[in-house]
Amino acid sequence: MGRKSSISRLPADVKSFIEGKLAEGRVTLDELIAELHTKFPTVQKAGELPSRAAVHRYGQKLEKRLSAIRASTEAAKIIQAQAGDNEDARSGALTALIQTELFEAILNLQELDDPDMDPAERVGMLSAAAKNIATLTRSSVALKQFQAKVRDATRAAASEVEKTVKKAGLSDATVAEIKARILGIVDDGKKV
Repeated sequence: MGRKSSISRLPADVKSFIEGKLAEGRVTLDELIAELHTKFPTVQKAGELPSRAAVHRYGQKLEKRLSAIRASTEAAKIIQAQAGDNEDARSGALTALIQTELFEAILNLQELDDPDMDPAERVGMLSAAAKNIATLTRSSVALKQFQAKVRDATRAAASEVEKTVKKAGLSDATVAEIKARILGIVDDGKKV
C-alpha cells in the first residue's frame, strides 16, 4: 500500500499555505521552501517540511487541476454568453462538459501509476466517479424532459396566440411574425 505524499500529510494550515503560494505562482520553489522554514519553524523542527522535489511534484499536480478548473470556468462563461437560457441550454452544455471531465478523469486514473496512491483510495475515487456519472445521467434525462415540456408548452402557446390575434383582425404577415418570434424560443432561433 502506497504512502500519501508528504504534503498531503502536513497540517492543514501548512498545506493551505503551500497551495496558496503555488496557485499565485509568484515565488520560485526555493523561495517557497525558505518561506516555509521561516513561517512554520515548529513543523521544520519536527522534520515534517516537504522536500523541494515533493513541492515541485505537488505543484505540477495542483497546476493541472487549476488549469482544468480555469478551462471549465472559461467554457461555462462562453456557454453563458452564447446561449440564452431557453430550454435551460446552459445546463445541458455544462452537464456535457462535466461528463467529459469525469470521463477524462477516469481515464487518467486508470493510467495513473502513482506509488503514493492507496489502492483503496483509487477504488473509492472510481466509485465516487461512477455515482457522479449516474447523477449526471439522471440530470441529463430530467433536463431533456424539461426541454420537451418547454417546447410543447411554447408550441401550444403559439397556437393559442395565433388564434387570438387572427380573431383580433391582424394580418397574416403579422400573425406569422408573432408566431415565429414565439417559436424562435424553442427552434434554435430559426423562424418558423
